[in-house]
Amino acid sequence: MSDTVEQAANLQIRSVLATDCGSTTTKAILIEKVGDGYRQTWRGEAPTTVEAPFEDVTRGVVNAATEIQELSGRKLVSAEGRIITPEQSPDEGVDVYISTSSAGGGLQLVVGGVVRSMSAESATRAALGAGAIVMDTFATNDKRRPHEQIERIRQLRPDMILMAGGTDGGTRKHVVALAERIRAARPRTRLGGGFNLPVIYAGNEDVRDDVTELLNEVCDLQIVNNVRPILEDENLAPARDKIHDLFMEHVMAQAPGYDKLMTWTDAPIMPTPGAVGLIMQTISRQRGINILGVDIGGATTDVFSVFSEIFNRTVSANLGMSYSVSNVLAEAGLPAILRWVPFDIDEKMLRNRIGNKMIRPTTIPQTLEELKIEQAIAREALRLAFIQHREFAVGLKGVQQDRTIADAFRQGGDDSLVQMMELDLLVGSGGVLSHAPRRVQSMRMMIDAFAPQGITELAVDSIFMMPHLGVLSTVNEEAATQVFEKDCIIYLGTCVAPLGPVREDQPALRVQLKMPSGELIDETLDSLELKLYPAARADEVEATITPLQRQLDLGAGPGKPLIKTLRGGVVGIVIDTRGRPDIQIPSAASQRVPLLERWVHALGEYPEEGS
Repeated sequence: MSDTVEQAANLQIRSVLATDCGSTTTKAILIEKVGDGYRQTWRGEAPTTVEAPFEDVTRGVVNAATEIQELSGRKLVSAEGRIITPEQSPDEGVDVYISTSSAGGGLQLVVGGVVRSMSAESATRAALGAGAIVMDTFATNDKRRPHEQIERIRQLRPDMILMAGGTDGGTRKHVVALAERIRAARPRTRLGGGFNLPVIYAGNEDVRDDVTELLNEVCDLQIVNNVRPILEDENLAPARDKIHDLFMEHVMAQAPGYDKLMTWTDAPIMPTPGAVGLIMQTISRQRGINILGVDIGGATTDVFSVFSEIFNRTVSANLGMSYSVSNVLAEAGLPAILRWVPFDIDEKMLRNRIGNKMIRPTTIPQTLEELKIEQAIAREALRLAFIQHREFAVGLKGVQQDRTIADAFRQGGDDSLVQMMELDLLVGSGGVLSHAPRRVQSMRMMIDAFAPQGITELAVDSIFMMPHLGVLSTVNEEAATQVFEKDCIIYLGTCVAPLGPVREDQPALRVQLKMPSGELIDETLDSLELKLYPAARADEVEATITPLQRQLDLGAGPGKPLIKTLRGGVVGIVIDTRGRPDIQIPSAASQRVPLLERWVHALGEYPEEGS
């Protein structure tokens, strides 16, 4: 934390300007002390100006801040064209200015390790947790030959390389072999400028001298503590911190205008995904809950999770809603997308619609049919990204573990740390979720894609404010969490869904609800149903939900009733009897389309025809 921030903290921060410099748009928000708490009061945005013809990121920052200045009447930009700090008067400047960035493609890394499923996987977790996009991972045991790995490193031109391998006191020759491949590649930086490429070594401490001898002349070598000092433990923090430092010193220093921006900010500029991960970890720790979050963009989909205080992040670099939409089709397959389209459409027509989106990636749906197709694609993009995340978010490989009988009954027998029955809060962000015409559409997309089990609250980031709050949490955690709860998150409601396959044409659940109005609801829901019960976030609904099929489990055990106080949201409480872990949808169009239409009408997702 800078001296300015420490001084501001001591004097009580009253106002903060935060910006996020994205690839296309720079978003700014003003946070102010209002009464006894902090609120987000004004926001502005402007095109990012990191590329030609401007090549100065501060131009976009000033333009976004100027929009807030015009809306609020508070002077934020000086005559010289920079952000005014510290606050000089009640109507001029701010106490603190902070920023995040993913402009210019974000932070791009190559990871190397001795064993792909051990040291390389630990290094990948460190890189992803720091907010990086991992371009490739190479290891001594992958299928490529050494000369193929060398050529690949040359071609990628990453921002930096993170190299790990060997426990402390472990293998030497394999670590040396990795260093020799990097030396032979003599990789150059993506942004050019004549700088040596930063290489972080986070492996066997006994091999540091050998690695230094091999790499010191061809790169900017940085040595940190081993990410895997022993098989049974990971130590990711030193590597993550060094990645952040080098992001500032090398990547930001070379990008157009960032050297100037860094002199303006009162805290280090953070990679946007790293800041999102930070606010999720903060909320998880403060509330003592497990969180799963997703940010779906045009080219990539990021998934974040905090389960039992363990943070994981994955980047699905080929799954998105515009530039990567064809990859979603290729990976999911047309039938998988078609199963979410709630009207009869020819496969060729659907393929052509997706092709049009691929050719014109920045267009938005113009008709209700186009919107339904886009939301069907989004379900598959989210589902595939979540599968990748669950496969990555596992315990340490190569470690002997004591197993109990309970482990045999974990979901699908898998070792993922992400167990949906233990999830408390699911948060969605990205255009297709945050800007859906109706909030119920966002809730349904997340329920379909993630198939939450038991009792799960769902929310969306209202205006993609989480990056701003993540970097704010390093300055004032209280302000960040207050704004997160009051202004950032829109609570959609709660999903109740039993784990287990359902038997069709049979009752699935008995639902007994005591509403805040005093109304008592006691009804039976059949299998393959969605039912919405309107309830506000402030409402406390006393619920007793009893499985009517012995295999169904709401969290109390198979066939056992669950007694719980449920909260609603802008949508309400949704009870889902479509089966878990996989939602049961008929493959035949004659059965599927009427069923999808029934679910759409049950939740009131789209306007009725003619309304």
